[in-house]
Amino acid sequence: MKVTIKKIVLNAAQKAFENGALPSDQIPEMEIEEPRHQSHGDFSTNFAMVSAAIQKMPPRKIAESLVSVIEALCEVPDGISGEISDETAGLIEKVEIAGPGFITFFLSNKAWHPVVDQNLEQDKVYGASDMGKKKKVQVEFVSANPTGPLHVGHGRGAAVGDSVGNILSFAGFDVQKAYYINDSGRQIRTLGTSVWLRLLQKAGKNIEFPDDCYKGDYIKDLAAEIYEKEGDTLFRKTEDDALLVCAKFAAKKILKGIRQDLSDFGVTFDQWFSEQSLYDAGRIQKAIEDFKSKDLMYEEDGALWFRTQDFGDEKNRVVVRNNGLTTYFASDIAYHMEKYERGFEKVIDVWGADHHGYIKRIDASIVASGRKSEQFEVILVQLVNLLRHGKPVQMSTRAGEFVTLKDIVDEVGKDAARFMFLSRSYDSGLEFDLELAKQKNSDNPVYYVQYVHARITGILLKAKQENIIQDIDFNKGEYLNVLNAVEEINLMKILNAFKENVEKSATTLHPHVIFTYLMSLASAFHSYYNKHKVISNDSELTQARLSLVLAVKKVIRNGLTLLGVFAPERM
Repeated sequence: MKVTIKKIVLNAAQKAFENGALPSDQIPEMEIEEPRHQSHGDFSTNFAMVSAAIQKMPPRKIAESLVSVIEALCEVPDGISGEISDETAGLIEKVEIAGPGFITFFLSNKAWHPVVDQNLEQDKVYGASDMGKKKKVQVEFVSANPTGPLHVGHGRGAAVGDSVGNILSFAGFDVQKAYYINDSGRQIRTLGTSVWLRLLQKAGKNIEFPDDCYKGDYIKDLAAEIYEKEGDTLFRKTEDDALLVCAKFAAKKILKGIRQDLSDFGVTFDQWFSEQSLYDAGRIQKAIEDFKSKDLMYEEDGALWFRTQDFGDEKNRVVVRNNGLTTYFASDIAYHMEKYERGFEKVIDVWGADHHGYIKRIDASIVASGRKSEQFEVILVQLVNLLRHGKPVQMSTRAGEFVTLKDIVDEVGKDAARFMFLSRSYDSGLEFDLELAKQKNSDNPVYYVQYVHARITGILLKAKQENIIQDIDFNKGEYLNVLNAVEEINLMKILNAFKENVEKSATTLHPHVIFTYLMSLASAFHSYYNKHKVISNDSELTQARLSLVLAVKKVIRNGLTLLGVFAPERM
């Protein structure tokens, strides 16, 4: 609808220039917005204000010139009619000037009826956009070290990353979802050490367990499993070999659990990328040599440093320690270079908020390689505070001192967990009430929205049973002209805004935009359903209202799908 209003404004400006009301035919960048209050119209434009310098006229005078033309082009209540196109005929009820020169449009009910037809015709692609122009984008998220189970913080990051990928794809981008497996380096060696020491303790050795090892009970379980598999043969190996066997076994086992937990959470990846493969392919050394040849790295105190400070970082960073071992930064440099070499035009990483200080150094390496800073973006996901009945909760878990993602999914279910994780902007802390997420009433956001889909399915099933329609997924938008109740027009306006919200979510990389939209649509439907009977003795009205609620159902489904939440047929 915004596109249509913009066309009307542009046409009016051109005609105003042609008839001498405006001295210039230059068109500035303008905005078409929806006023916050319905009493202020359906749409407004700031065309007059942004044109004042070009036209060398007061904004209100410009607005008066345009309104005069628009009233002559479109049917308005006072009966004025002029050159009316098929697109604008009967669209505008009235046009007003507000404040210093805002032009506000009040649309007729007729303007909103085609929204239902478009929805029913487009079905699963209603709301989709081509704004991405098939631009190749990679979204990397979770990427937790395979040293322990996923915790609740990983769960929020998984919901955000997966939904961002879905939304970007729906908005026309060519998206790959990736998981980076940190299967090399100090933390994997620490994992192997932790399992080996628990194994020795299990064998009766009096060994003190170091503070820097992993202490969760899952380490004891892994030690028991590897002993059952390897038996006493492990004790006949050198300690280094035994540690390596323990590390590989434990990392593989934990990664398998991570994959399962993510699958149960509705998250799948297009690629699982191994850090070790960077070493095996010589990519890390190649990246280092490339930057050394450009004098972007230097040696000092026996270590090799990257000149990240030249690219906006607060200080230079070590890539090879004085003991000859590479840092994680070295791996990350090579990994991000590999991404761009595969043709991704933009790379989006989803990290925990505690990684904020890491952004500048990665950005520095990307710019140093010849890419633009805008080709790299980081989503920082804030912490989750778990509550029960509004009070902080500590859950007993076999994974140690943190709550696992599996714990959450097992207690409240995948859909409720994902919806709650996405209920606020990821750059704000989130309070997740476990009891609220399990409630089957309107206080629970996921129930509130899913119930709309199930309720409409029930209405359509009843219509089929009464032979009003042949199929509950019928595709008819008949008699829509009888839909004139305030609540019906409001529903159509919200349906019309779905694509705009998809594009806003894709542009800002904020999936909670879709959450907020779905809550608004669900609220509008509940208000409508409580006031109006969908099935009545009026055949035409019944058909029209069935079409309207079917359109609502489809948008609820499409929106929930973007967030990875199921749209149930019954509840």
